[in-house]
Amino acid sequence: MYRPIDERPANDGLPPGNVTAAPFSRVTAIPRTLGRVTEERAYAAAGVDLIARRGFAKGLPGILARTRRPEVLSDAGPFSGLFRLGDGYKEPVLAASADGIGTKVKLQMAANRLDLCGPDILGHSVNDLLACGAQPLFFLDYIAGNGLTTEQKTTIVTGVADACAAAGCALLGGETADMPDVYAKGEFDLAGFIVGVVERDAIIDGSRVADGDVMIGIPGSGLHTNGFSLARPALNIANGELVQETRRRLDERPGILNGETVGEALLKTHVPYNRAIAPVMAKIHGIAHITGGGYVENVPRILPDGLNAIFDTRSWPVLPIFQLIQQRGEINPEEMYEVFNMGLGLVLMVDRSDADEVLASIPGSLHVGAITAAGTKRVELRGL
Repeated sequence: MYRPIDERPANDGLPPGNVTAAPFSRVTAIPRTLGRVTEERAYAAAGVDLIARRGFAKGLPGILARTRRPEVLSDAGPFSGLFRLGDGYKEPVLAASADGIGTKVKLQMAANRLDLCGPDILGHSVNDLLACGAQPLFFLDYIAGNGLTTEQKTTIVTGVADACAAAGCALLGGETADMPDVYAKGEFDLAGFIVGVVERDAIIDGSRVADGDVMIGIPGSGLHTNGFSLARPALNIANGELVQETRRRLDERPGILNGETVGEALLKTHVPYNRAIAPVMAKIHGIAHITGGGYVENVPRILPDGLNAIFDTRSWPVLPIFQLIQQRGEINPEEMYEVFNMGLGLVLMVDRSDADEVLASIPGSLHVGAITAAGTKRVELRGL
């Protein structure tokens, strides 16, 4: 369950011993007294504030409670979260996934929008489950950093909880680790671990994808959670400058963005698609979540041997933020589609006879290509 702080710094050099337990924490190794400085103050000086940790921990039960499902058997505090699968399944299969939101956290921190971290990690994680047909059950998060305040940590966890509640997913627990000397002061990372369930006969594994299937794209909001390690230097944002300058650059309004600031375009959160495609799940042969690696890496993950995917890149609009990144970074089109989603968050493979129904059921969806047994490229991007 939630253990808000991993209390031992990476280089404390202490032998095992002097172990005490604290609520919501893992077992704590207490440093020896340093001169007249108390143990707790010495630890705070080393980068881990036990008093702040306890204050953060007090707020966690209420935050987790807003995501509670009937299957949850434990509250914040125990060493593990407990979740009863429940009745109503014929042959349930659990699906699990782990991911992060990468260097997008640098922009969220600079913009003081840590509330967006939760929707990002949930959207990404829910879609990874969705790619095999599973629906989310519960989620755990892991925050590691150096110098985050209690307010900042609470903002992150609250954002995760709100996103979990919106997705019908329990926030079963997590870990928050202060790691001085591993992370620079004020920096952090967020990772998420999600578990879902799917009936065995409803698993989507690509085995039904066939020659002649239609590919349907579902629009994304922007970069989602991928490609920021290229986007940041291309736009020269959070690229080594002081945070005040980062904020100024995020506030820029290039004409190509049609009134949006660069920050508004970059910080749009990762769209979860589980509710949008739920009505047509039975008609879907394959799902590709377009994340890191773009089309050339993600689409083949769902294609059977001997089949290839042909996209018409002119069939969907490329969002202006991608155009700005390409222009300022002088990036060739092929690499853009190898790194970014370029405007599509999800690609579905369906039988041609079901395509019109699926398109009509999912707002904004587009016919973007087809599956074929011809050709030699696993993924062909026409129109670049």
